[in-house]
Amino acid sequence: MGEPFWHPSWQQEAVEIKLDNFVHQGFYKLKALELRHKCFSGEWSPWLKREQFYHSDASAVLLVDPDAQKLVLVEQFRVGLLQRPNMSPWILEVVAGLVEAHEKPEHTMLREAKEEANCDIKAWIKIGEYYNSPGGFAEKTTLFCAMVDSTDKAGIQGMMHEHEDIKVHVIDIQKALNALSEGQWQTSSSTVIAMQWLAINLNKHPFLGKVHGKTSI
Repeated sequence: MGEPFWHPSWQQEAVEIKLDNFVHQGFYKLKALELRHKCFSGEWSPWLKREQFYHSDASAVLLVDPDAQKLVLVEQFRVGLLQRPNMSPWILEVVAGLVEAHEKPEHTMLREAKEEANCDIKAWIKIGEYYNSPGGFAEKTTLFCAMVDSTDKAGIQGMMHEHEDIKVHVIDIQKALNALSEGQWQTSSSTVIAMQWLAINLNKHPFLGKVHGKTSI
């Protein structure tokens, strides 16, 4: 790999923390912070009060069936969309889950593909990592693309003890890409990023070779 195209102006040591307390610990943890940080001028900022949402990192995977030219996607209730005007809290998205303490993101991806979509992964590659909303959330997502067999996968899935109620959809690849590009499909950031990656790489990435009629690695 070549030299990074950019380096941060400061690192963690350029932040001083006066207060760091959890004020709520539920599914999400909420921290109250009082801090100051170095400014680009080299001076210190005033003391600032900030809040940080914290929970485990996440793993997400775009499930592709190259032989059938299909995607395996999941529909489920998302409380973050509750009471949004003109928006249903049930959305269609890629498989995703939280990385447990003993897991690596790829282990989570394999587990969630089975639990949420009843899919056994044949091969996979890592698309990348990103921070979902760094203005206040600490969560990082690792995103993958994986090859699966979509035969008979449509139906109801989910782990009852985790209160999951998931409907699996098998969707034509081109139909999904068209829906996203035409603004007909409002979904999660993980899904948008995965689908944009698919659109860019569909006809040129070796891993996706079989999707457009060649042999995949």
